[in-house]
Amino acid sequence: MSARFLRTAGFVLLCLTGLQLIRAEDYLSYVAAVYEHRVLLNPEPRVLLERRSALEHIDRNLRVFEEQAAAAARQGAQIIVFPEDAIHGFNYTRASIAGYLETVPDPNEVTWCPCAEPDRFPDTEVLQRLSCMAHENRIFVVANMASRQSCDRSTDLHCPVDGRYQFNTNVVFSDNGTIVARYHKQNLYFEAAFDAPPKSEYVTFTTPFAGRFGVFTCFDILFREPAVTLVKDMGIRQIVYPTAWMNQLPLLAAVQFQRAFSHAAGVTLLAANIQASEYGMTGSGIFTPWDSIVHHDTEGNSGKLLVLRVPVLDPAFIGKSLDNARPTLVPFSVYSTNNLSSEEPGKAHVWPTSYKQSDVEYCHKDPECKENADSPLTFTSIMMYDNFTLVPLQGNKGNLIICSGSLCCHLLFQRSHTDEFYALGVFNGLHVVHGTYYLEVCALVRCTGLHHSSCGGETEYAHTLVDFRLDGTFSTLHVFPGILGSGMNLEIPDHSGWESGGRFYISRRGMTTGLVTAMLYGRLYEKDDV
Repeated sequence: MSARFLRTAGFVLLCLTGLQLIRAEDYLSYVAAVYEHRVLLNPEPRVLLERRSALEHIDRNLRVFEEQAAAAARQGAQIIVFPEDAIHGFNYTRASIAGYLETVPDPNEVTWCPCAEPDRFPDTEVLQRLSCMAHENRIFVVANMASRQSCDRSTDLHCPVDGRYQFNTNVVFSDNGTIVARYHKQNLYFEAAFDAPPKSEYVTFTTPFAGRFGVFTCFDILFREPAVTLVKDMGIRQIVYPTAWMNQLPLLAAVQFQRAFSHAAGVTLLAANIQASEYGMTGSGIFTPWDSIVHHDTEGNSGKLLVLRVPVLDPAFIGKSLDNARPTLVPFSVYSTNNLSSEEPGKAHVWPTSYKQSDVEYCHKDPECKENADSPLTFTSIMMYDNFTLVPLQGNKGNLIICSGSLCCHLLFQRSHTDEFYALGVFNGLHVVHGTYYLEVCALVRCTGLHHSSCGGETEYAHTLVDFRLDGTFSTLHVFPGILGSGMNLEIPDHSGWESGGRFYISRRGMTTGLVTAMLYGRLYEKDDV
């Protein structure tokens, strides 16, 4: 058997049924690295720097990159991902970022190794450093940088008035330093310095050790283009993901949603975030559909290198290299109840006998049957800038349902303590603050205080252990399930997915930390422009 196979005796992974044991030694694997970089910022980003001064600033960050790429290679990493904005920082204007811009040739048209041919294109010092970093360490390098591309307003209706596009750009270098992929960020997040590309880009690259990877950046993860198209339509199962993500609890902390996306989409996500605690930016990880390694530090002031051996998920590459069967990863099906192992049938629905299954089934069939479940008075509270409708949890166990339009959220729960205030919330509507996108959300959250208005506040800690089953009548197939435990402990659901009647559910029993959030985060991409 090839040395690329994992041989750790007794090591197992749970496949997407949540029941069948998968031996990692059976699968082709590779070693991936991500680096959460403590970015050295320009203290005056709105002031124009000439090129020499910009390069002096860039050098301070690239020296760290070079150290970490070498450290990753020593640990056997074959690919490393660096964060968004990590070379130059952020908060620039369109004019003030000019000194940082470089032209990145399209690798589909030009084959170029900047390390070997440094004089082929002018003003490409950053590309040369990154290329040499990849070449010298024999490692694929994924980095984010500021780029420019000239355009002609007489032939391009989208061309900016100054005659050039300025892009937030990911560049991928092969292990010999050649540029093999270039991606321009589609969904900008308060980035005055940059333009969105005139049309969505679907960028992939191929490695000799794991097959194909897809590329997108930060805010892109919340939108259909390019994220869902890459995964669902193009069959990409491995993603490199530079990000500069500001954490926002209780639903959108960086590692929280990275985990949810990897789990729902059935992909490996190599997520590298910036470390800038003063901006609430931290949270990186290497995520597979089964497990993960993460870093989250809101108080730190240093970077963090994560290295992990992960299974190859590219179906075409596996087919060429391995004959034995492996779990089929179907995006946005997650743990389908139709795929439960015959050895332990029905496990997804095992709950304490005090719950009446007939009542639960009745509520599933009739969203208006609130009288058949415990139904304390509802209230509203702002969560993530959206006006959620919520119902409080009362007692040690219960059966709750709450609706907003066609979306009804149903919760069965049993908990260890009643001194922390929890609520079940629902939101069905257009989110319009810091981005516009349509949501369907069911969320069980720990409130920060004992009053209704505290529900939706940010906390990372809880001591109440909660066993639960949460489901909703979603009208979208794109539902991202997530469980966040105290201290940013990420939990994988025991069971999750679609069941008869068109409901999506998530369940978890036996948490070892208090529950902060359990969410079903649905995205209706087709309603974003309504």
